Amino acid sequence: MKIGWIGLGHMGSPMARRLLDAHFDLFVYNRTIKKTEKLAEAGAAVCKTPKDIAENADVIVTMLTNAAAVENVLQGEDGVLAGLTKGKTVVDMSTVSPSDSIRFAKWVEEKRGHFIDAPVSGSVQPAKEGNLVILAGGRKEEIDAVRPMFEVLGKTIIHFGENGKGSAAKLSINLLLGLTIEGASEAILFGEKLGLEKKNLIEMISASACNTPIFQMKKKAFLQEDFPAAFMLELMAKDLGLAKEEIKKAGMSLPLADAAEKTYSRAKADGTGKADVAAVYQALKQLNF
Repeated sequence: MKIGWIGLGHMGSPMARRLLDAHFDLFVYNRTIKKTEKLAEAGAAVCKTPKDIAENADVIVTMLTNAAAVENVLQGEDGVLAGLTKGKTVVDMSTVSPSDSIRFAKWVEEKRGHFIDAPVSGSVQPAKEGNLVILAGGRKEEIDAVRPMFEVLGKTIIHFGENGKGSAAKLSINLLLGLTIEGASEAILFGEKLGLEKKNLIEMISASACNTPIFQMKKKAFLQEDFPAAFMLELMAKDLGLAKEEIKKAGMSLPLADAAEKTYSRAKADGTGKADVAAVYQALKQLNF
């Protein structure tokens, strides 16, 4: 299986490297060519355009910041669709809305290709270890065809249904992620405001029924108030904005989701966007201390 990878950000680079280490033929493209250098040294072929990726690969993976970036890579003059031929598969692992995934699927199908939306749950370290959770939307037979690739990237592959369902699942889990991190941040800050030591609060949460794997991953950051980005806060703000749109479309009232979207958006606007998502603690602290 020849795989083309488009988008070598914090997550894309280690994921692409895992495929290379698993001896897949790998073609890579990134708008900033410098990001392709380490993969090229390890044996990947660097392509000049997304069209070149589509012409060389059987499976084309896109992992980009937002729907506009995916659209540009697919539809541009030298885009994927310009080089796509019958039977090839496009796998979009970006976090976009379900309606965007459905739209992208139609474009690919018009070229007689296959489309899978397969965003992931997990951050940089799980990406390096192949421990991501892959959330797939598309036809079962097409997902089964790329399963060898997915199994290198993830520990769990969940097929949610037709195109758009994988993207819907990603918004659902990221809503919970945002709420969990904000909830832990607020609990710690509340305790600190009442005069409690932060290290004792963190120990208490770790020993309680409220402990979670994500809290264990972030507790050092909370303690030291140092937030190097594993998953940037501005991306969480974007994802919660997408979730808010879907909640409105569904006619639902989800008060926590609404409050979290406002909190993360405000934190992004205040200059915390490039820090890790756990830096919502820092943004809330500035409001209250």
